[in-house]
Amino acid sequence: MSQCPMFANDRPMTRPQMLASVRLMWDRVEDRLAFPFALPAIKHIDSLEFDAPITFFVGENGTGKSTLLEAIAVAAGFNAEGGSRNFRFRTRSTHSVLHEYLRLTRTVPRIRDGFFLRAESFYNLASEIDTLDESPSFDPPIRDGFGGKSLHQLSHGEAFLATLIHRFRGGGLYLLDEPEAALSPQRQLAMMVRLHELVREGAQFLIATHSPMLMAYPESRHLRFSDEGVTETTYEETEHYQVMRDFMAAPGQVLRRLLDT
Repeated sequence: MSQCPMFANDRPMTRPQMLASVRLMWDRVEDRLAFPFALPAIKHIDSLEFDAPITFFVGENGTGKSTLLEAIAVAAGFNAEGGSRNFRFRTRSTHSVLHEYLRLTRTVPRIRDGFFLRAESFYNLASEIDTLDESPSFDPPIRDGFGGKSLHQLSHGEAFLATLIHRFRGGGLYLLDEPEAALSPQRQLAMMVRLHELVREGAQFLIATHSPMLMAYPESRHLRFSDEGVTETTYEETEHYQVMRDFMAAPGQVLRRLLDT
């Protein structure tokens, strides 16, 4: 379990997590050269364990981070385009069949709450909430659980934070796909504060991200996706951290080298 240097003396949390592991059942796969099984990292996966409150999926685009996160979400009962288990809308079926070949190991009989939040289809989720709220119902409006406003009345970043603040709860399993896409650096720090509150209340997160700011969360584990498979790494060893560190230390020098000026 890797830590940001500034938290080096903090003791990471060691309690069992709700989602303990995932195993890819290769004996059921008929064609290993087909998508998504041939993706660089996916083809090397046997099983992965999740023993930290927050597990980050890191690595280059196209290695399989989001594909695996999506498959875990669907295998856990979440809607492929996002939302909780109660959402069943489908704008366009683009998710892979990977979830059919995953076996999840839980440490609790039933996960009390959860949510799959993905940046690329969050607009569709917000639209579905508005559509459902327009239908006659004796139940309170769904938007009440997201802060009381239509998410379309907020900016993309505000809608993301409203979901984290109002909809997410302790004791839940939350899967986030590139949440930083809508957030400024300041909002990413606000998000980290909210993640910390939820972790303290027993929540578990799997997060696919390119954000070195979010990756700095101390009580986390970093799984690097690459052509060699999925390997555990430290925060300081991630390419995201190293590139950002070098750039911020000498932006002019980096730019001159990149632009050959």
